[in-house]
Amino acid sequence: MKTLILVRHGKSSWEDNVSDKDRPLKERGVNDALLVSAKLRNKNLNIDAVFSSPANRALHTCMIFLRQLEFPFSGLEIVENLYDFSGESDLNFIKSLDDSLNVVMVFGHNHAFTQLANSLGNIYIENVPTSGVVHLKFDVDQWEAIEEGTTVATIFPKQLK
Repeated sequence: MKTLILVRHGKSSWEDNVSDKDRPLKERGVNDALLVSAKLRNKNLNIDAVFSSPANRALHTCMIFLRQLEFPFSGLEIVENLYDFSGESDLNFIKSLDDSLNVVMVFGHNHAFTQLANSLGNIYIENVPTSGVVHLKFDVDQWEAIEEGTTVATIFPKQLK
């Protein structure tokens, strides 16, 4: 059994004149990430590894979640290919994961995560919102074999306000 937890980065700011990769979170992005990660903490998941896009907004969201989940920062790997908006690089990365990992959390971007949630899950999601979590399970032993799995849960900020 493989478990994939997709987390879209929090709401980012467009106020600063910086590159897309360097855009920071807005205050709402920080607050929503705190809210959603607190809810996720209650699920008592035994996460094996965490991977994040190198974009500032994704990494900042990831740091908030790791603190809330009390997950060691040493279990985080920053992956350049997760700076993806189509989902193709994300899926290739996920399918190449080490099969010793059973529960994996990935921080990244839209449209990629909505595409992945819909192509890999069994529930249609119109849009994975910022700070949104999609929890998927696959009845396989190898990451390369994941196809359509089960959408176990979604946690979106609006559900918690």
